[in-house]
Amino acid sequence: MAYTLYYSPGTASMAVHWALIELAVPFEAVRLDFDAADQRNPTYLRLNPAGRVPTLVIDGAPYSESAALLMLLAERHPQAGLAPAPGDPQRARWLETMVFLANTVSPAMRDWFYADKDGDPAGADAVRDLARSRIEGAWPRLAAALSDGRPFLFGDAPGAADYLAAMLMRWSRNMPHSADEQPELAAYLGRMGSLPSYADLCRREELVPWP
Repeated sequence: MAYTLYYSPGTASMAVHWALIELAVPFEAVRLDFDAADQRNPTYLRLNPAGRVPTLVIDGAPYSESAALLMLLAERHPQAGLAPAPGDPQRARWLETMVFLANTVSPAMRDWFYADKDGDPAGADAVRDLARSRIEGAWPRLAAALSDGRPFLFGDAPGAADYLAAMLMRWSRNMPHSADEQPELAAYLGRMGSLPSYADLCRREELVPWP
């Protein structure tokens, strides 16, 4: 079982990088410099034609999409408890949460940051306004999932949904209303931020911890 992760610090690869560290499995990490356009290098585009991160090479085959990779790692390492097992009463809610984060929150985040680059700059403000509404609407929903006092989204230990959610929440830190304005999420982010794996992730990616 061989893993190679192609990543860029603080980007959508962050959640997968975090999960690999938490799993304590051997992996190689290849850092891409976006300022140098490493993601558009022909060699990398053969692995990921979209020119984005993450790409996780598993036993020689490349795969992409953060949520999919997290779900795949949970499946490949069931003993780690990154996801409720099939048949677990929480399994359906976990699948729902992963798809919500991947299909609703993550694209809205991209629209917020790249509205003027991905589309017509003349319409960028309207795109950002809609993106902001969707992002800010996600935080109360996630806070409600923690309102019963559970420390993490699906129990007593962090898992795939937590790495993805915490990454997306981190991206909100400079928005008009960040995720940690929700008291439940502020406490949750404090727990995620206190994990040794998070300190290791920040060290490896040279990130300033938040919150």
